[in-house]
Amino acid sequence: MESHVAHDQHEVDPGAYDFAAIQAKWLPVWEESKPFEAGRPGDKKPRKYILDMFPYPSGDLHMGHAEAFGYGDTVARYWRHQGFDVLHPIGWDSFGLPAENAAIKRGVDPRGWTYENIAQQKSSFRQYAPSFDWSRELHTSDPEYYRWNQWLFLKLYEKGIAYRKAGQVNWCPNDQTVLANEQVVDGHCERCGAVVTKKALTQWYFRVTDYADRLLDDLNQLEGAWPSKVLSMQRNWIGRSAGADVEFEIEGREERIPVFTTRPDTLFGATFMVVAPDSELAAELAAGASDEVKARFEGYLDSVRTESDIDRLSTDRPKTGVFLDRHAINPVNGERLPIWAADYVLADYGHGAIMAVPAHDQRDLDFARAFDLPVRVVVDTNQPVTGVIPVIPLDENGVPYLPDDLPPLNPAETGVALTGEGRLINSGPLDGLSKSNAIRRVVELLEQRGLGRAAKNYRLRDWLISRQRYWGTPIPIIHCAECGEVPVPDSELPVRLPDAAGLDLKPKGSSPLGAAEDWVNVACPKCGGAARRDSDTMDTFVDSSWYYLRYLNPTSDSVAFDPAEAEKWAPVDQYVGGVEHAILHLLYSRFITKVLFDEGYLSFTEPFTSLLNQGMVLMDGSKMSKSKGNLVEFASELKAHGTDALRVTLAFAGPPEDDIDWADVSPTGAAKFLARAWRISGEVASSPDVEWKTGDAALRRITHRLLADAPGLVEAYKFNVVVARLMELVNATRKAIDSGAGAGDAAVRESAEVTAMILDLFAPYAAEDMWERLGYQPTVALVPWRKADPALLVEESVTAIVQVNGKVRDRIEVSPKISGDELEALALASEAVVRTIGDREIVKVIVRAPNLVNIAIKG
Repeated sequence: MESHVAHDQHEVDPGAYDFAAIQAKWLPVWEESKPFEAGRPGDKKPRKYILDMFPYPSGDLHMGHAEAFGYGDTVARYWRHQGFDVLHPIGWDSFGLPAENAAIKRGVDPRGWTYENIAQQKSSFRQYAPSFDWSRELHTSDPEYYRWNQWLFLKLYEKGIAYRKAGQVNWCPNDQTVLANEQVVDGHCERCGAVVTKKALTQWYFRVTDYADRLLDDLNQLEGAWPSKVLSMQRNWIGRSAGADVEFEIEGREERIPVFTTRPDTLFGATFMVVAPDSELAAELAAGASDEVKARFEGYLDSVRTESDIDRLSTDRPKTGVFLDRHAINPVNGERLPIWAADYVLADYGHGAIMAVPAHDQRDLDFARAFDLPVRVVVDTNQPVTGVIPVIPLDENGVPYLPDDLPPLNPAETGVALTGEGRLINSGPLDGLSKSNAIRRVVELLEQRGLGRAAKNYRLRDWLISRQRYWGTPIPIIHCAECGEVPVPDSELPVRLPDAAGLDLKPKGSSPLGAAEDWVNVACPKCGGAARRDSDTMDTFVDSSWYYLRYLNPTSDSVAFDPAEAEKWAPVDQYVGGVEHAILHLLYSRFITKVLFDEGYLSFTEPFTSLLNQGMVLMDGSKMSKSKGNLVEFASELKAHGTDALRVTLAFAGPPEDDIDWADVSPTGAAKFLARAWRISGEVASSPDVEWKTGDAALRRITHRLLADAPGLVEAYKFNVVVARLMELVNATRKAIDSGAGAGDAAVRESAEVTAMILDLFAPYAAEDMWERLGYQPTVALVPWRKADPALLVEESVTAIVQVNGKVRDRIEVSPKISGDELEALALASEAVVRTIGDREIVKVIVRAPNLVNIAIKG
């Protein structure tokens, strides 16, 4: 049994629940004792790594933080009670555009704005009392952190995974910086909402596409441990599709053009080709055309550059394009195919060109109908294939057509492409084959002729990591006229950001670092000649892609992380954060983890074993915002109701993944519940050494059922159910004190102690104070989980429902072990049942022991 020497350093009125006094009492005790530091020397406990997605320091904490970090802390505290050494660290994702934009607006250094906000959030976190290991705190904007971003970049550069190339990139005209595809939401910048355009720039990339198959296939490891929604989003973003690369000759051009298609079986139905107007290929083809065609193409290209990729791919907008007065040759039948530039093809899909088969692709068909291009059916969808039931139309009399009499369908007339299964027609050697067999056969033919091969394509694109802004990790490359790209030597890392004083940080299309002449002009590490630093900074998703590993050695100046520590703690057992990071952050973390695995630094390939996404905290059905006048401030709620009431309210509101409407919850009700529980701890009159078995059996059964059920509920994230069960236990204990057993009963003490232990998951201040009032030293957070007594989990009786013709006629208290025959006999002997049946005939008796008897009678 635990020590029961009381801690009396602080005083709280024993008769009233005063959350402010309790918080003021216990916070300094925890800060002094540091009970949540993980990995203490000699600790032999099994380990758990619980991690919350670290916050961005854009101001004080808000209600979304309160929810997410409350859930993460519940999980961390639970595993400590289960006997684990729990690593639960905290840090700040402190580089990025919001800090820089705020600094520009205020005319201050981004550093000052960032670290002031960190101090404010840190103070609020301490009040909120998550069980963080504060000794591992980190900030990604510290040179001690971003030095290792640069180390990681250079490792990827050595392997050819980091590279620089010119191309069309997403450009935010407001923030004056490039954006990765994932940072463009419905054609707008995810940060500022500006319409994103395209711009030709030379940028740095990571070859995430080299890992596309592994990123996709390894999601199978996470089935059941990550939300299915997130797994689907990852799969869709990677977007693997199987097909073939088909090589088309272009009249007047030496090199053939590779075209990726998922339907090489429809090659005989190709009637034209479409190239992306903003691709290099389109520019090349237009350059060889007449002046009239060139002019039309340039005008069209200007209009396309103002469109977002989302708009271009929309299926419900009119099709536009320009004929380039060039032709391709179909490799299977030698036909000349006119080449068009059209915006519904993207430059970074496949090879930037498609073969158009309008009879069997809706977008191709819409384009063909708009420009009066040929439509040729090559898949007869009226012909059934194995496992597919054809749709048989009816004639005007409602009589089904026989298969031989099916009317021909002409997509050029109906406007509906034939995308269903069927057999090949008008396709020479492919006629009569099903789709899958035709694909295999045509790929064989193409490979024999050297005109194609089986291939895979991905929606995923390489990760564009360079940004034209100041507040980020400098890219550790030096550009020399003689030597080209030269990595900064490891001994010269970190490449520190220069002082912002004197720099114009306003976005202008190029990095402000380029104007820091003393910083940017350096000697080449190879030849010693004049050279310049790369003036771009890294995407902040680089910072967060590996931060979970830096927590293992946050102060080391010799390694980014110790592989031995990674072997002890990683991967993360439980990750908690918003679903808005389902693609960007999680995908990049998974990619970097696989790179580090390949380099021998890690023994695992997935960074986060289990993932919990929380919903949003709304007000009156809408997202909170000052402009809507529905903002609920974290600080004011904390002051009004206290940490514990806030945390209990959020836990009790519903499943974590659901949205919470603050208008529908009651922190006042949570505070009343906490007060009831706290008062009971002060009324307990028995000694901590009392023998539990002497206590009230009914109350003990309720207590031990909760002890037995709570672990499964917590591990299934059913925090609201655990809180509800705690409320039931507190009510039952109150009833036992007031109506019989009394405050001196051993069962009352036992239930009070169990309440304090489980309440620690949600209300650490009240739980700690209850624990002291019950005669123990802090901290209740480290108390081993009490084991349920199996004997108390066996119900002494259950209520069996007796129905006659489906209507309840009686309820009988019976043994849980009663047999079906015994239960049937008791039901038929019931006075209420006998009276109901009378002299009518019993047709059937259905018995489901020990819960139900249903008697069917005539009449």
